[in-house]
Amino acid sequence: MSSTTPSTLPPENPAVTAEAAPGYRPGRTLPLRVEALRQWKRRRTLVMGGILVALPFVLIAAFAIGGTGDGDRDGRVSLIDTATTSGANFAATCLFVSAGFLLVVPVALFCGDTVASEASWSSLRYLLAAPVPRSRLLASKLAVALGYSAAAMLLLPLVALAAGTVAYGWGPLQLPTGGSVPAGDALLRIGIATAFVFASQLVTAGLAFWLSTRTDAPLGAVGGAVGLTIVGNVLDAVTALGDWRDFLPAHWQFAWIDALQPQLEWGGMVKGTAISLTYALVLFALAFRGFARKDIVS
Repeated sequence: MSSTTPSTLPPENPAVTAEAAPGYRPGRTLPLRVEALRQWKRRRTLVMGGILVALPFVLIAAFAIGGTGDGDRDGRVSLIDTATTSGANFAATCLFVSAGFLLVVPVALFCGDTVASEASWSSLRYLLAAPVPRSRLLASKLAVALGYSAAAMLLLPLVALAAGTVAYGWGPLQLPTGGSVPAGDALLRIGIATAFVFASQLVTAGLAFWLSTRTDAPLGAVGGAVGLTIVGNVLDAVTALGDWRDFLPAHWQFAWIDALQPQLEWGGMVKGTAISLTYALVLFALAFRGFARKDIVS
């Protein structure tokens, strides 16, 4: 690091880093527990957790005031119409109303704020001068960000299941298409649905993380990821695109509904997961590649 100036850290030289000090181990720098604790203490983590915990109780109050409805004009019953039949139905309803946008926000926040916030605080260059290898820094931050994102995905249905069970009782999952799923199997179905929702949000995570390595403004990275996700939803609504929509992650975001059918269907969820994972891996690779060559001035 002898070529480092007070204002700029040049692209990392692995040979120089490896010989920085006797006994230096790049893999021991910035442990995951340290990064996880740092992110846990952030106010935005606690605020987002509070919002996700509060949502089920807001819906319970809304259903108590206005009811759930009796189906649409054609007499068809939706998932929301069955929300108060059991705790499992209420958990599935919370997942349904939040998967399209609300659950996008914590993923964009945790993944988009992680690197850009360090740059905005002018602490990023000091982390790298510690020395923490750039790849190690990104890997630690990405792992923790994805961990918190997964926790957010789990927190909402778990709180909803507990609150719904207290409010509406424990029972089978009543399916809008008719029939029901036993309570024990319903937990597995909701778990599968939650796992797919997380997988479908990996594109947003990739966008946010890549933008976080390109800008010093956390709001720009978070807002950019949310905005591009919305653009994807708009494009999916353009039916003139035809089969091209199959390559949009947004096209598969509600494929988890197949888990709430009398017979579990995997086709849509497998395709959606493959599309999301492909986009995410490309975006993560771009983030690591770009950050390795970037002059750090913040």
